[in-house]
Amino acid sequence: MKFTKMQAFGNDYVYIDAIHQTLPNLPELAKFVSNRHFAIGSDGMVLICQSDKADFRMRMFNPDGTEGEMCGNALRSVGKYVYDHALTDKTELVIETLGGLQKLQLFVENREAKDGEKNMPYENRGFVNNIKANIGAPRLDTQIIPVNTDLAQFIEQPVKVLDKTFYITAVSWGNPHVAMFVDSVDDLDVEKYGREIENMTELFVNKTNVTFAQLINRNYIKMREWERGTGETIGCGTGCCTAVVAGVLTGRCDRHVTVEQIGGPLDINWDEKTGTMFMTGPSHNVFEGEIDISHLGE
Repeated sequence: MKFTKMQAFGNDYVYIDAIHQTLPNLPELAKFVSNRHFAIGSDGMVLICQSDKADFRMRMFNPDGTEGEMCGNALRSVGKYVYDHALTDKTELVIETLGGLQKLQLFVENREAKDGEKNMPYENRGFVNNIKANIGAPRLDTQIIPVNTDLAQFIEQPVKVLDKTFYITAVSWGNPHVAMFVDSVDDLDVEKYGREIENMTELFVNKTNVTFAQLINRNYIKMREWERGTGETIGCGTGCCTAVVAGVLTGRCDRHVTVEQIGGPLDINWDEKTGTMFMTGPSHNVFEGEIDISHLGE
């Protein structure tokens, strides 16, 4: 199996062209390429598939083998993959995900290949140096997310979690997220509280991703993300967007915000006219290679 490992703000994903090669036993394959089971390491496995609704279809699998709806950092890098590997010449793409149809814009710099890049597929086509993703409008309807509550929208609701009370806002991009503002993300036991909130299925029908956010000023937020089924992540694009939505809804921040995560800052803009969320940032290839997966079976 041929694969490419890419990094977006600290997140390492293994990208696989599932159009031109057949892959067996996807849950086991996802476990095999994760950092828990195989030396190449990843925060997740992303498949590039054919789509009858969009330019391509993205399928994302977590390290535990479960299929996820979407991750913003992984989504942006899909555009880089299909352009670098000459699967498309388009710089504006529509990508099908379980969370809905997402739009990508690629910013391409034409240049000569640098040392060490002579074998890269984009050598004579240009280099993708920035990627903007439109992940759509945030869903706040608790019947869509869903949340076990009679409230129409779950915004700044006090929830007792172990020894603390958090004021939680629930947002969905097809995959459930909750966000809450704390005094300091550096001083918070993210594993302790993130794991507890993730598993509060009496409130959140499905296990939820948890975004802890700290307001620095109206245009700058720090965040740490606890991803359901995985643990704390270095970065999460949809988690950053969730923090901004929660901040705007509660009057803490403006709609154009830089969000600092462990893997680096991401530029977030909640567009006033369309209501959709844009995130902008680079992505780069770590390495490409091949592995034998014949032992995984069907």
